[in-house]
Amino acid sequence: MEVLSIHNLERQEKDVLLFPAINLAVNAGEVVAIHSNLNIRVSLLKMFLGKLPLGKGEIKVVGNKLEKRQKISDYQLGISFFEQELYQRLSVQDNLKFYSQLYSSSQSIDNVLMLTQLNTLINKAVHKLTFSEKRRVHFAKILLEDPFLYIFEEPELNVDLETKRVFLNVLDHIKEKGKSALILTGNMENAITVSDVVYRLDDEGLHQVEMLDEVAPTVEEAEEVPDKEEEDTPITVNFNKIPTKINEKIVLFDPPEIDYIESNDGQSNVFIKGEAFPSTFTMNELEERLMPFGFFRCHRSYIVNLQKVREVITWTRNSYSLVLDDKPKSTIPLSKTKMTQLKEMLGLK
Repeated sequence: MEVLSIHNLERQEKDVLLFPAINLAVNAGEVVAIHSNLNIRVSLLKMFLGKLPLGKGEIKVVGNKLEKRQKISDYQLGISFFEQELYQRLSVQDNLKFYSQLYSSSQSIDNVLMLTQLNTLINKAVHKLTFSEKRRVHFAKILLEDPFLYIFEEPELNVDLETKRVFLNVLDHIKEKGKSALILTGNMENAITVSDVVYRLDDEGLHQVEMLDEVAPTVEEAEEVPDKEEEDTPITVNFNKIPTKINEKIVLFDPPEIDYIESNDGQSNVFIKGEAFPSTFTMNELEERLMPFGFFRCHRSYIVNLQKVREVITWTRNSYSLVLDDKPKSTIPLSKTKMTQLKEMLGLK
């Protein structure tokens, strides 16, 4: 069953294209994350709320097309905002009782309190809660609302470990009920940690992030001895993607996506749109793999995608930098010997 369907949806603000026409489907029992910048997240939320026209595109929730100025509760859609008002002077329990009555909820408040680990805080006034505890009240609120599609804005941003565990349990609960969740976040690590499928949304469109779950070998597989003939047979694999590791997942990136690579205390980090992803390869291995794609070892600790270089700055006779055309306008050091090589590559004297 398709809980969310987005067709040919695009957004342009004045003369700036936030994202071109996109298509997305979220099925029942699925958790999907969209990684984007703040402007895109705000626009998407306003579209779901009916505060922005959809233009020629459309959004359907459980087969019903969203219309401007229509209440989202009419579409079995609920949104948990990052910044969300609660009744500060009321206790946690009184807040949830109010929302239970407001949504005519059939959900048990006691069960929701247990799931969100708020059962020991029921008599505490909301204004006395920590930021993380307030986020759990937000999760409890949307659980009482009990929609078919749950949308969470930055659910793990700045929260403690206990609240992160609570949120994972909330997502498991949603999937067990055969419902769906859409995560809107600017943190790729959070997106990958909590979701079944992750997409990146920017001015180039919607792109799925390729992920592989690391699977430990079974005892039988570990003890299996390969045939001598199999050992002697060389296997050639043409694999161009660069693997990075986040928690227990391996995330694969195409070389053109990469802005630069930095080595810090022996760890190579791949930088994409301002975010760092730990690499499973050394700098020498990455240099060898990426050289055919126009990458250049500009410094002992840096490899740069030359297609992303906008400027070469000379500070002194022996000090140079590369300015990239990425989101944070990164400045990368360029050693004196590498400057000579770069000039030769560019055909400059």
